[in-house]
Amino acid sequence: MLFELIAAVVAGLAIAGVAMAVRWLSRGSLPKWIIPAAAGLGMLSYALWSEYSWFSRAEFAMPDGVEVAWTNEDRAAWRPWTYYAPVVNRFTAVDLRTAQRHPGQPGQVMVDLLLAARWQPSARVKVVFDCNNARRADLLGNDISVAEDGAITGAQWADLHPADPALEIACRPG
Repeated sequence: MLFELIAAVVAGLAIAGVAMAVRWLSRGSLPKWIIPAAAGLGMLSYALWSEYSWFSRAEFAMPDGVEVAWTNEDRAAWRPWTYYAPVVNRFTAVDLRTAQRHPGQPGQVMVDLLLAARWQPSARVKVVFDCNNARRADLLGNDISVAEDGAITGAQWADLHPADPALEIACRPG
């Protein structure tokens, strides 16, 4: 967040410098207020670009085998432009590179879910999807174990909609 603040200030100073040069080239025919107005416009423009491009930059940086399953679009009264075009500020991705299946439980797959939010560190959560029964168990806590036959014990299963995007990605054959 500090780097974004520094970048916004630099963008403002750069655009103010351009406005100063244009004012000088016009031999002072442009009003003096054009310089701080240009600085403010430069900072606002950078902030909007950074806000709206965060998700696409984060998605582009993900390695092959990591697929986005869910995004959260945010609207706020103090950012009225978000009512026209909402901003993605969080997302969940399925890391298929970590997919594990047990021969004794062919309808289940264990994967890592990546939970990402703007200005916050990402978190990884190990989960098991039961593809046959459309449910998910988060493997959090010390009382969860995997039996020799692949059965999960001690986990709380949550029912999912059969069209849940994370379930569909994790359970996709291949």
